[in-house]
Amino acid sequence: MNYFEFYEIPVSFHPNAEVVKRKFYALSKQYHPDFYVNESEDKQQEILDLSTLNNKAYQVLSHEQKRLNYVLELFGALEEGEKYALPQDFLMEMMEVNEVLMELEFDEDFAKVEQLKKQVAEIEESLDTELASLTHQFDEQKEEERKALLLQIKDIYYRKKYLLRIRESINRFATPSLR
Repeated sequence: MNYFEFYEIPVSFHPNAEVVKRKFYALSKQYHPDFYVNESEDKQQEILDLSTLNNKAYQVLSHEQKRLNYVLELFGALEEGEKYALPQDFLMEMMEVNEVLMELEFDEDFAKVEQLKKQVAEIEESLDTELASLTHQFDEQKEEERKALLLQIKDIYYRKKYLLRIRESINRFATPSLR
């Protein structure tokens, strides 16, 4: 049973946060292990499993990035160990960013670090805007019309993962005392 089914809500990149929270609290009360101490061991284990499932469901459904990953996995768009090929134009743009990062390895330049942070932030903002648009479209579409959107969402997901690694590298230069 997936988390959306468990919470009795439709699969969505943008579920209603209040509904998710209410369902979490209701199920937390319903499946609280303390209410089942006089039950059989099997029943206690079942309740413990349901309580654990409720906690995991809430952690995923209430966190945007975890939910994005979960929905993509749910629809089979992400596969473990997948070697996703990012588009050439994106890789070329990132090559320039990586070249600046390599230069910073040898010549620390705070101004370049700040410029690079701004450039990456602008790319991320653009991707976030596009991702929000696509995920909202996905939520409004019928199931048969969602496949093309999933592929576009997956592409942005991997671009954002790549940018996260870039941002982590930039942050090493932004805090030289930690090196």
